Amino acid sequence: MQTLLISNAECLATMDAQGQEWRNAYVFIRGGRIESLGPMASMPPGLADSADEVIDATGHLVLPGLVNTHHHMYQSLTRAIPQVQNAELFGWLRGLYPLWAGLTPEMVQVSTQIAMAELLLSGCTTSSDHLYIYPNGVRLDDSIHAAFDIGMRFTATRGSMSVGASQGGLPPDSVVENEDAILQDTQRLVQRYHDASHGSMLQVAVAPCSPFSVSRDLMRESAVLARSLGVRMHTHIAENDHDIAYSREKFNCTPAQYAQELGWLGDDVWHAHCVKLDAEGISLYAATRTGVAHCPCSNMRLASGIAPIRKMLDAGVPVGLGVDGSASNDGAHMVAEARQALLLARVGKSLEPFGCDSGPAEMTARDALAMATRGGAQVLGRKDIGHLAPGMCADLALFDLRTLGFAGGAVHDPLGSLLLCASPQAAYTVVNGRVVVRQGQLTTVDLGPLVERHNRLALQLAQV
Repeated sequence: MQTLLISNAECLATMDAQGQEWRNAYVFIRGGRIESLGPMASMPPGLADSADEVIDATGHLVLPGLVNTHHHMYQSLTRAIPQVQNAELFGWLRGLYPLWAGLTPEMVQVSTQIAMAELLLSGCTTSSDHLYIYPNGVRLDDSIHAAFDIGMRFTATRGSMSVGASQGGLPPDSVVENEDAILQDTQRLVQRYHDASHGSMLQVAVAPCSPFSVSRDLMRESAVLARSLGVRMHTHIAENDHDIAYSREKFNCTPAQYAQELGWLGDDVWHAHCVKLDAEGISLYAATRTGVAHCPCSNMRLASGIAPIRKMLDAGVPVGLGVDGSASNDGAHMVAEARQALLLARVGKSLEPFGCDSGPAEMTARDALAMATRGGAQVLGRKDIGHLAPGMCADLALFDLRTLGFAGGAVHDPLGSLLLCASPQAAYTVVNGRVVVRQGQLTTVDLGPLVERHNRLALQLAQV
């Protein structure tokens, strides 16, 4: 088995339960798993000579690969579309549904690799993706094959929409599917691709899109199917005030009550956004260990609000970070997302109606990085990623602390400076023991031609 030694790290942050950090440290990897790690003084003699490859991490911060818990990768084709730049969620969706109806399999494949390239270059090693629109022969297989080629650890979610505008839903009828066909294809995908083993590079989850685009029957049947197959469940919940109003008007309940009624709470479930989750909802999520994908940039971009993340964490709700669809964030940089989560939690407290009794301590840099690593792993149901320890998957991100953005910061706190200073690109990203970013360059695909092809397809899609 191939071996890789990362030596002389300026700082190694394990992000384990104890928050262990070492200066002048090493990590030794064999066959895609971490075999040993610790201070250089504890490194076994001869380890460097036995390694197939050695990365000298002098001046670098090493931490677990970041985990992205929510994305719509195809949306990288519609970033910064002028007609929806200033829209809130429902208006934004209504403006983009007609464009997304023109998606092709090639567009999904290329946009998935663009999104994954952006994530990998920011130190993200595992990502979920929520593909819920399937026009023109598009299949989730298109995303899965793209992930194989680029080398990212992937949770592919089979999204769906079944309630069009003629039935009171938000999407146009032209982009919804038959519910029996949805369930059949979901079962096919799980049985063909899902790998539940330790170190799995691919898992599949069941993911009807949202309360305003699928029926209650499909939500119930999706939950039954997912649990019969032993896979996780994902959807959007409580994203903004219009989302809350829709649930109250159509279902006479809050989104959290809706989820509870339909079997959509539990430690095998995670929900995106939860911006408007009330105190009752937070208690339900905490009691059932239902996970939340916090998407601060998207929530700000669409003016959805500020999710009560500190309250969720204090109550015991599992929380990870998500960059969300590229068109509602316009970026997919996981370090920048964690930095935004840190800053938004601090300013959000001051906006609450009854007082500004908190402040910079509302969330620390290490809190935000815990959500981006351990929290994301928990939300995706993974016990083999999210922190560094012997036996864990060899997913790591390395950042060069000697660069301009860290000047005067990393010398004081290497880990804290990752979020408090300007958001950097990764110097190295390692997935399953494989170096997929080396000295800031992607090693698995030729990025220049990929970007050029992606831009041609983006212009083609915009003209649909």
